[in-house]
Amino acid sequence: MKPVYLDYAASTPVAPEVIVAMQECLGLEGNFGNPASRSHLYGWLAEEAVENARAQVAELLNADPREIIWTSGATEAINLAIKGAAFAAKRSGQGEHIVTSTIEHKAVLDTVNWLAQQGFRVTKVAPNSAGEITAEAVQEAVEEDTVLVSVMHANNETGVINDIAAIGAVVRAANAIFHVDAAQTFGKLPLDMGTLAVDLLSASAHKVYGPKGMGALYVRRRPGLKVEAQIHGGGHERGMRSGTLATHQIVGFGKASALALESQEADNQRIAALRERLWQRIAQLPNVSINGGDAQRLAGHLNVAFHGVNGDLLLAGLTKIAASSGSACTSASVAPSYVLAAMGLSSQDAHSSLRFSLGRYTTEEEVDAAAEVIVDTVKRLLASQ
Repeated sequence: MKPVYLDYAASTPVAPEVIVAMQECLGLEGNFGNPASRSHLYGWLAEEAVENARAQVAELLNADPREIIWTSGATEAINLAIKGAAFAAKRSGQGEHIVTSTIEHKAVLDTVNWLAQQGFRVTKVAPNSAGEITAEAVQEAVEEDTVLVSVMHANNETGVINDIAAIGAVVRAANAIFHVDAAQTFGKLPLDMGTLAVDLLSASAHKVYGPKGMGALYVRRRPGLKVEAQIHGGGHERGMRSGTLATHQIVGFGKASALALESQEADNQRIAALRERLWQRIAQLPNVSINGGDAQRLAGHLNVAFHGVNGDLLLAGLTKIAASSGSACTSASVAPSYVLAAMGLSSQDAHSSLRFSLGRYTTEEEVDAAAEVIVDTVKRLLASQ
C-alpha cells in the first residue's frame, strides 16, 4: 500500500475534473491547435479556451483577465516579477534597492541574490518568533531608493500567514512595487486585487490541484508599472513572456481555479478540522510543539518540533507516511531548515521538526492511521536513545 500522503504543500494531485478538461485539449479530436494561429478554426478554438482559463484565474483574484500572464510555474513567475520589475525600475532611474525576507522560498532568495551580483542592493527582513514578516519590519527596511518589495503571503514550511494588506500599504506609501509569492495561498485564501495594494503576484497550478509546469503572474495595470521580459521570441503575453502557450496546461489551471473558487471555504473548514485532529493525537507525546505557535496559518499546514528526536531518523522511520522536513526544493539538504533557524529555533530543534500538510483528498481514516504511526515511531526512537 502507498503511504498516507501528507505533503500537499509540496504538490497536490490533479483533480479528476481537471484531468478531463486537459484531455479534451489533446489528440486529433481535441482542442490541440496553437492559440497564436489566428487564420483558422483550430487556433481560434484554442485561443478561446486559453482566454476562458485566463478569466477563471482572474476571477479567483478579482482581477482583470488582461492582468494575468501565463508562465511555466511559480518559479518563472517569480523570476519574471522580480527581475523584470527591478531592471525596468533601474533603467528608468528609480533606484536599485530591493527588500525581501529571510524566509522566502528559494525561488525568491536565489533571484534576489543573483540581482545583488548585478549591482542591486538587497535587504532581507527577519521574521518574528512566530515566523511572521510584519509591516513594521518592512517599514524599517524600506529606503528612499527602494523600488521593489517581495514578501510571501504564507510560508511554505510553517504555513504562517503574513498580513500582505498592511505590508502593501507600507510599500504603496513608499512608491515602490509590491510582489507577493502566493504559491501556497492562491485558491486557498481570499485574494482581492481590487482592495489589496499588490502589484505583482505569482501563483502555481500544481499547488491547487492543477498540472505541474503551469503558473501565472498577476501584473497590475497601472501607470508606471513596467516588467521587462525575461524570455524573448515572439512577444506573446503582452510582450512579457514569449513562447507557444500550452493550451492543455492552461485549461487545467483554469479549471483548477474554478474548482477552488467553489470549494475554498468548505475545503478550509474540513482540512483545518483534520489538521487539529492530527495535532491532538500528536500532542499526547512529550516535548512536542507547533512551530509558529498560535500565529494564523494555512488550514493544511502543521509543522511540529519533536524535541529531542532526530528528525532525519524520524522521517526515515515514517515509511507509511509521506511528509517532509521542509520545502520540497530543499528536501535533499542535510542542513536544518533556514526558515526555522530564522525564527530562532536551535539547530537541534530545527533538525527535529517535520512538516505535515493536508489537502482536499485527506480523510479522517488517513489522519488517524498517520497519527498512530507518528506516535509509535516517536516513542520507539525516544526509548532507544
